[in-house]
Amino acid sequence: MEKIRILVADDHPMLREGLIAVLSTRPEFEVVGEAQDGEETLRQAQRLRPDIVLLDLEMPKLDGVAVLRTLKERNPGTRALVFTAYDTDERIAGALRAGAGGYLLKGASRQEIFDAVRTVHAGGTLLGPEAARFVLERGGPGEAEGLTPRELEVLGLLARGLSNAGIAQELYISERTVKFHVSSILSKLGARNRTEAARIAARRGLISSP
Repeated sequence: MEKIRILVADDHPMLREGLIAVLSTRPEFEVVGEAQDGEETLRQAQRLRPDIVLLDLEMPKLDGVAVLRTLKERNPGTRALVFTAYDTDERIAGALRAGAGGYLLKGASRQEIFDAVRTVHAGGTLLGPEAARFVLERGGPGEAEGLTPRELEVLGLLARGLSNAGIAQELYISERTVKFHVSSILSKLGARNRTEAARIAARRGLISSP
């Protein structure tokens, strides 16, 4: 089994160690390195070429948004998952515009972290509730992009009338992850609700008519 290679970047040693311990419980994950500041994160990313950087936004020497921008330029094959205590609109906007593939708050459960890593690694976008609200209310970088393969799967099941719980069961993901995908779908399609999203998707030929 090919493992998802992860770099953990956080300036708090205890939290960093805790994340590494949690991630190491899953056989499909491999923590290949850790970093305690922004500059070290970029050095380690350049040297190790991880699949995912689990990144705190408040970092010494170079903050998380600056790290995200540089990662996007230097390491386009590496995706970033922001894991932070900060949930203001400005913080979320900065992270998303700088290229974050996911945004979770530090109160997330270990299952939510596992789901987030898998989703971001697969090319999807995962937003916690605060980030999803920002994207829905003000728009975000996904508007000019197409739906990811996972979002198309969710959209197809949504159009069939499945609830979030039903979609989660069908795709073997958590119900909260489904909610994040639905929020992203609504934003990208410019839809106000699930029914409108299904109509827009059918009109654009993304799915068969519901």
